[in-house]
Amino acid sequence: MADEDKKEKQDEPEQKGSDKKTSTKSYFMWIVLAVVVVFCAGAGFGLGRLFGRSDTGGIEETSQSRNIGTQTQPIKAGASQEDSKGTWYYNFEPVVANLNEPGATRYIRAALTLQISTALDSKTGTTFLEEEKPILRNWLTIYLAGQTIEDTRGDKNLRRIQSEILDAFNEKLFPDSKPLIKSVFFKDFAIQ
Repeated sequence: MADEDKKEKQDEPEQKGSDKKTSTKSYFMWIVLAVVVVFCAGAGFGLGRLFGRSDTGGIEETSQSRNIGTQTQPIKAGASQEDSKGTWYYNFEPVVANLNEPGATRYIRAALTLQISTALDSKTGTTFLEEEKPILRNWLTIYLAGQTIEDTRGDKNLRRIQSEILDAFNEKLFPDSKPLIKSVFFKDFAIQ
């Protein structure tokens, strides 16, 4: 029996030592797990910032572009009939063109709405635009085919494109008179 007591006493320090080893291993495993979680979270955040970034320049520019819609003036109650009905709209059918991208076939599809002054009657104007549509479609197709993918990215480039289309259409339709197309709006602007 004395031998058994001695064995039990000898086994007890071994158990205490193995408990210390186990607890040290579990602490080490928790530390490794925490490091892995922090690393993965940081990598996910970094990749999200890298690939999730928009071409418009970040949060400040996005918040500025949201304010653009609030800067328009509402029609006042005392506005004249001419002010509230000073324009009419003409829907221009979609135009499809290849972008100027060497080594890749990329298409652009643009459908426009033209805002036209009532100085040009809507019935007469629609007939006039239908007659001149082949010239406008040809110019628009050539113009869009000259654009690259980078030329079409971002709100600044879209506004530039709108402005250039507006100027060219007014020049082609009304070369010796006051421009009657007030604005060009994109109904559809898609790139594949």
